[in-house]
Amino acid sequence: MAFVGLHTPLSEDEVRSLRAGMRVLITGVLYTARDMAHSRMVEAISSGEPPPFDLEGQIIYYVGPTPPRPKFPIGSAGPTTGSRMDPYTPKLLALGLRGTMGKGERGKEVIEAMKRYGAVYFAAVGGAGALLARHIKDAELVAYPDLGPEAIYRLYVEEFPALIAQDAWGRNIYRYP
Repeated sequence: MAFVGLHTPLSEDEVRSLRAGMRVLITGVLYTARDMAHSRMVEAISSGEPPPFDLEGQIIYYVGPTPPRPKFPIGSAGPTTGSRMDPYTPKLLALGLRGTMGKGERGKEVIEAMKRYGAVYFAAVGGAGALLARHIKDAELVAYPDLGPEAIYRLYVEEFPALIAQDAWGRNIYRYP
């Protein structure tokens, strides 16, 4: 099976054309966020404040990268477990977020929100953070610097490999019939 090239930001139509099990290479912007950053974003949104970046068409990668080595924009950048962000994800999908990326399965509420709003969950290869970091060409701090590696970063990636783990139609590589 060949890889499908994707360029961010993603449209709803583009996301709805993707199917669970497809292999993709993403070029463009990924935003990073983990538990604390998600909590802060959702708290801000609930208080009527805008999120720290425009969510429309974007992908959030669940990663807390290590510090960069000399001459590199980032250190190891392996995924963390997506279900840890489940309490926050539906609210972000409602605001136009088109993709999330991590490892492991997502919960029922997230899957239903992905179907409703047109979003997908990408799986990145766990344990391959150093190899994945080779696809990250630039990293810029966006918000919450006090969170250190768990702050929100804007990453520019080229041909970042991932798998469509759960699609906008409810199909799921973790639960094939």
